[in-house]
Amino acid sequence: MFLASDSGFPVYSPETPFALFLLLLTGGLIFTPLRRWRRSLLNTAVFFVACMIGDLLAGLMHGHLPEAALRWLRQMAVFGEGLAVIRYLGLAFFEVILDRLKVPVSGILADIMVIMGYVAWGFLRLNMAGVEFTALFATSAVLTAVLAISMQDTLGNLLGGLALQMDNSLEIGDWIEINELVGRVTDIQWRYTALLTRTGEKVVMPNSHLMKNRYNVLCNKRQQVPLQRRSVNFNVDLSVPPGRVSEAVLQDIQTARIAHVSPSVEPQCLLMDFGAGYGHYQVRYWLTDPAHDESTDSEVRRHILAALQREDIRLAVGDQTIHLVKEGEAHREEVRARELNRRQQAIAQIDLFSKLSEVEQLELARRLVNAPFAKGDIITRQGSIAHWLYIIVKGEAEAWWQPPDGGPQRLLEKRGPGNVFGELGLMTGAPRRATVIATSDLEAYRLDKTGFEHILRARPELAEGISAILQRRLSHFQALERGHAEDLQKIAQIPQDATALGKKIREFFGL
Repeated sequence: MFLASDSGFPVYSPETPFALFLLLLTGGLIFTPLRRWRRSLLNTAVFFVACMIGDLLAGLMHGHLPEAALRWLRQMAVFGEGLAVIRYLGLAFFEVILDRLKVPVSGILADIMVIMGYVAWGFLRLNMAGVEFTALFATSAVLTAVLAISMQDTLGNLLGGLALQMDNSLEIGDWIEINELVGRVTDIQWRYTALLTRTGEKVVMPNSHLMKNRYNVLCNKRQQVPLQRRSVNFNVDLSVPPGRVSEAVLQDIQTARIAHVSPSVEPQCLLMDFGAGYGHYQVRYWLTDPAHDESTDSEVRRHILAALQREDIRLAVGDQTIHLVKEGEAHREEVRARELNRRQQAIAQIDLFSKLSEVEQLELARRLVNAPFAKGDIITRQGSIAHWLYIIVKGEAEAWWQPPDGGPQRLLEKRGPGNVFGELGLMTGAPRRATVIATSDLEAYRLDKTGFEHILRARPELAEGISAILQRRLSHFQALERGHAEDLQKIAQIPQDATALGKKIREFFGL
């Protein structure tokens, strides 16, 4: 096939069969694994075929065109064939062979090696064409100096991108912060590094800018535990002891199940400064995913607010003088009456207080304390002692029981609006039988022992009726602990020692 014409000028150059063999060999190696490169590979193959056609035309047109022009056409065709082969070889080596050997190589370094192959092939063809390199190097030195001066920024970006990938100081997928801009690295190219911000914007950052300025890598993946410390600030009146504030907030944050907050590093609540009548506090926690920083800050603030409200601690706000109209007091009284009615309705739905008169229920409603919880809060802990109960008004909670043998926790039941928990602790002082966790934001009221004590002292006979209700609840709970379905069906058949429970109630309240 590769024959010479009658004049001795070959139809094809000697390099063409070897180039075609290498192209087919490497093409078969890379075409299947590099699916994303297929369009580019096909374009390179078309370029190679065009160069072969040029090589063929140089041989067939011999005698019809000047020989010097045909030789330069052949040199250019062979040069193009070599470029296509070098590209295929580079992809086969860097993208397939090294990848299978698990040897990481930066994309920019691979591109530079391929470009060096192009340059070496170019010099080889020029040398074979009889080009004098002394004059060429002298001319190219001046040209290089001019190009280096005129392309300082481009070269800076190129070297910057190469340095970023060579020293692994920045990788695709890293979250970085630079000049108050935060984004995730999606691409590192010759000229720029691309960032995707949380708002969905693509930011193109010149590599030279990254090399000249300091940037922070958030949740560094090369750390043993990739974390980022976040801070949430709030103010509390100076009349509240700092220890009480810190204890209330940390108790909530440490035990709550808040997404993207690291459980391995304890949060901190620090008194940072004093203001005009308030103390400035800062909660520090560790974030596991920088993509959710603001949403997690919001969740932490919600838990802080709920924890402070349960302890009747108000956030400090700026003092303002406001002149109210005369209807202001009437409006406040209306709000108080509406809230009292809401509490009375919540009490009326609970069988434990069904034997109370309407007046007694109203008195009990006045003694309820607002106790909100955020999703994930530990409301009661198994084994702890607390002489109060909670009435759920809105939201849901789960009761988890830890077996005495140390086995895994078991979900006993879920409780929603109209339910209570902690009634045994209120009436008998018994330790908590389960750990109750808020599974949603929870609105609840808390009733302390002192809030119910005066009613029992006025009507001691209520203890017997309440003890019967408590005994049924206790039997139900014991059946849940045992985990047998038949126990739940036979609760009515279980002997109920309401008398003994009534005795405990009397002793606890000193009746």
